[in-house]
Amino acid sequence: MPTRGLREFTLDTPLGRIAGLRGGDAGAPRVLALHGWLDNAASFVPLAEHLQGIELVAPDLPGHGASAHLPPGADYSFAAAVNAVLDIADALGWERFSLLGHSMGAGISSLVAAACPQRVERLLAIEALGALAEVPERTVSRLRDAIAAYRALRGKSLRVFPDVAIAVRARMAAGAQVGSRLEERAARLLVERGVVPVEGGFTWSSDPRLTLPTMQRMTEPQIRDLVAGIECPTRVIFADPAQPYLPDPLRRERAGLLPHGELVVVDGGHHLHMEQPQRMAEMIGDFFIPA
Repeated sequence: MPTRGLREFTLDTPLGRIAGLRGGDAGAPRVLALHGWLDNAASFVPLAEHLQGIELVAPDLPGHGASAHLPPGADYSFAAAVNAVLDIADALGWERFSLLGHSMGAGISSLVAAACPQRVERLLAIEALGALAEVPERTVSRLRDAIAAYRALRGKSLRVFPDVAIAVRARMAAGAQVGSRLEERAARLLVERGVVPVEGGFTWSSDPRLTLPTMQRMTEPQIRDLVAGIECPTRVIFADPAQPYLPDPLRRERAGLLPHGELVVVDGGHHLHMEQPQRMAEMIGDFFIPA
């Protein structure tokens, strides 16, 4: 897989072995880049080529890419992801750092920034801010659905793709179904890092438990309180048209709660950082570099 100047790394953390890609200059501003759901560190390969003056570390989050899966019985919750990010920073020896997140990674970054203002210098969030909300009246039905899905997953066999090209098409089709169309070249980058060889072809390296419904979500008022608690300078970049699960009025309302935030909306798809990397780098500019 072409990494465009990035190099592989591994770290041992309390949650298991973390793999990823890193590059840039040691001693430059430190930026931890967090990818989206079922993506991996390759999400930032196109963008990294155009970013200057920073040290970029893009881990495969637990259960994704080449990183270890969580132990049996563990839950891929946002709360657990916050601790995973802090464990990665600790393993890097980074007391303070900035965050660059896409989609799920931007949601996790929001939580980390709100929970640990003493550690996060700046936040750049792409295509998400806060978390997905749920109304209180859906608490029981969501819990029941999640538990049923978890029990049904046990013993289920993984799909085997005869070759990588078929896996790439499957990844593109899956994105289109949820309104996140992905160009072939971007899908290939993610797939080549996100499959492992098995008898008869390839299968996804990601933990199947990542596809399960979330047992519990925050309410919108809780998310608004979380966003309002992000103290660091924050830049939020959203693509137009908006994703169905975060309509434009809602994402603008959330961005307006940031104490030190700015909102940028540009034409593009959900993976605009992969499909328009140079344009995205121009919008990032020197955001991570102290004045």
